Amino acid sequence: MRGRFITLEGGEGAGKTTLIQALAEKLRGRGLDVIVTREPGGTPGAEVLREILLTGSTDRWSPMTEALLMYAARVDHVERLIAPALQRGAWVLSDRFADSTTAYQGAAGGVPIERIKALHQAALGNFKPDLTLILDVNPTTGIERTIARGEDATRFERFDPGFHGRLRRAFLDIADDEPDRCIVIDGNEAADIVFSHAVSAIDEHLGARLL
Repeated sequence: MRGRFITLEGGEGAGKTTLIQALAEKLRGRGLDVIVTREPGGTPGAEVLREILLTGSTDRWSPMTEALLMYAARVDHVERLIAPALQRGAWVLSDRFADSTTAYQGAAGGVPIERIKALHQAALGNFKPDLTLILDVNPTTGIERTIARGEDATRFERFDPGFHGRLRRAFLDIADDEPDRCIVIDGNEAADIVFSHAVSAIDEHLGARLL
């Protein structure tokens, strides 16, 4: 039986990393084979591209170049990790996937959405997640969280507030466009409440009785 592919999306500092680990533990507790991964990255080749994409000045790449690099990493990620895991029946949880390119390079970066869609079709056809959890937070709150982590800021964290505002709107628009796949969760809530909402969404949409 094919596994399930769940992605977590949202702006910077939305809480995806914390949530994905908690979900993985919960799913493993139900006896499922669970793979946790991330984008850009997830495979050795894609991690090389991650370093290139997340470091350097904010104008290091144009949004279209970023999109092409993201899809180069994504194809490797799907071919070498995600698709084989799903085929053997594993559940794959990914911190970001194609919706991030639609939001970051498309809506926020200015690449026409139709070009992003055409790029996805050329690279991956109709491959998409079974369920996407979008963590919605105020962009200012999200950036404050990233600063509190005490780590060096990535290129995208250093973009201006207008970019992050467009990013938030983009993820909400994606959810409106695909309500059967995307569930918006208030990322401003306490971590345990966010987790409970996420588990309920998985239970309802994928039939995994976790509560």
